[in-house]
Amino acid sequence: MSRIRFRASRSAGEVSAAITRPDDARWLVVLAHGAGAGMTHPFMETLAERLAAHGVASFRYQFPYLERGSKRPDPPPLLEATVRSAVEAAAGVAGDLPLLAGGKSLGGRMTSRAAAREPLEGVRGLVFFGFPLHAIGKPGIERADHLDDVDVPMLFLQGARDRLADLTLLGPVVERLGAQATIHVVDAADHSFHVPARSGRSDGEVIDELAAETARWAAKL
Repeated sequence: MSRIRFRASRSAGEVSAAITRPDDARWLVVLAHGAGAGMTHPFMETLAERLAAHGVASFRYQFPYLERGSKRPDPPPLLEATVRSAVEAAAGVAGDLPLLAGGKSLGGRMTSRAAAREPLEGVRGLVFFGFPLHAIGKPGIERADHLDDVDVPMLFLQGARDRLADLTLLGPVVERLGAQATIHVVDAADHSFHVPARSGRSDGEVIDELAAETARWAAKL
C-alpha cells in the first residue's frame, strides 16, 4: 500500500489517499468512505485487501471534513467536487487499469450524485457498498432520483437487514434503472455488513463476498 495527497478542491485543500494495487490487478476502484468513518476504518481497509485478492486495485480517500478532524460531513457540492478530484488523481496512478468508482454509504451516494451531474471521466461503472436510500425509520426513494441521470452501469451491494435501504423500495428502483443496474443482496447483513453469529459467517467472509461480487460484475463490463 502507498499513500499520496491530492487537492480535493481549491477551497478545501489537500486530502489523503491510500492505494492498494496487487500485481494481477485488472481494475482500479476509487473508494469513498461512509459518513462516520474515514478511509482507515477496518471495513475500508479489509475491503481494500479483499478487493486486491480478487484482482481489483483500490484508491481510498478522505473527504475534507474527516481530514480536518470534523464529524460533520461537508456540504454535498464539496463532497461531489472531492469525488471528481479523487477520480482524476486515481487516473494519474492507474496506468492502463480501467476505473470504477463508488464507496460505502454516503461515499457511494456522493459518487453517484457527481456522476449524475457530469460523467466521471474514465469511470466505467459505479459500485455502492450499502446505498443509503433513506434515513432510518423514514422510508422513501427520493435519494435515488438522480440515478436516472447516471450513464454507466451500477452495482448495488446491499445487506438484507439494511435499515437505510428497505429492499421493497430499492428493488423497484433497480428495476426502473433496467440494464444499467445490478443488485446483490447479502443475507443477514446490516448496513455495515455485520452479520450475527447465528448466521454461521464472519464479517470478514461477508466482505470477501462483496469483493468477489465486485470483480465478477466488473469482468462483464
